[in-house]
Amino acid sequence: MSTVIVISLLATGILVGTASGLIGVGGCFIMVPAQYWALSSMGIDPGIAIKVAFGTNLMVVIPTALSGALSHHKKGAVLWNAAKILGISGAIGAVIGGTFAAYLPGNALKIAFGAAVLLGAVRMFTAKPLKKDQDEEESPVEDIKTLLLWGLPLGIVSGIIGIGGGVLLIPVMVLALNFKMHQAVGTSTALMMFTAIGGALSYLANGIGVTGLPPYSIGYLNLLQFILLAGTSVPMATVGARFAHKVPAKQLKYIFIVVMAYMGLKMIGVFGWLNLPI
Repeated sequence: MSTVIVISLLATGILVGTASGLIGVGGCFIMVPAQYWALSSMGIDPGIAIKVAFGTNLMVVIPTALSGALSHHKKGAVLWNAAKILGISGAIGAVIGGTFAAYLPGNALKIAFGAAVLLGAVRMFTAKPLKKDQDEEESPVEDIKTLLLWGLPLGIVSGIIGIGGGVLLIPVMVLALNFKMHQAVGTSTALMMFTAIGGALSYLANGIGVTGLPPYSIGYLNLLQFILLAGTSVPMATVGARFAHKVPAKQLKYIFIVVMAYMGLKMIGVFGWLNLPI
């Protein structure tokens, strides 16, 4: 692995950790494209590279989400009962999704991931601003059946496209489950641990015995990339979480939208179709 790739992955970890703690997402829209580029640069088959990127991404989300969740917990922003129910059902769904993904063509997964990230960017751009004073609004939904019904399908999608699920779960928690914004971010960060564990285990099991994997891989999980990414993302998740409770994240919103839109279009292959060198 070249020095340029190592530095790029370390820098990616910094961005991912900050995003995870700040806005309650796993940072997949930054991490997966970076990993895919690194693996492709090493000569790994694209179909294998995208699955390794998905699996390793989920493994990095686990300690990163834990770090961010602990910081949000100190601020009282994690609803642990909802996080456990959504997380466990999401983890089961992620195992199902990850197993399904192992049998899909790599290019189809790459396009599906790009489409999901692009839709996430559109969702962030079109979302209405949330009111700061929500004290008199309805209490967050904590009904077990309702949470299970939301957690399972979202977990399946998370497992298929290799994400922790924050991009999908935060709008659901705010719009459908009556969570306040800080509660949604904090709880999302906590429950991503569960969905990421389920998805990562699935990618590990389904990658055992596959030929052409990069060095230091166990199934579709690459230990070297995990160390480089987690080494910087975990401490930065704490920083991002602290920042989220001091400064409104609105200033960063459009930066993330632009980054997500670019990554989504890049993974789908739009720039290649248009012969644009970006």
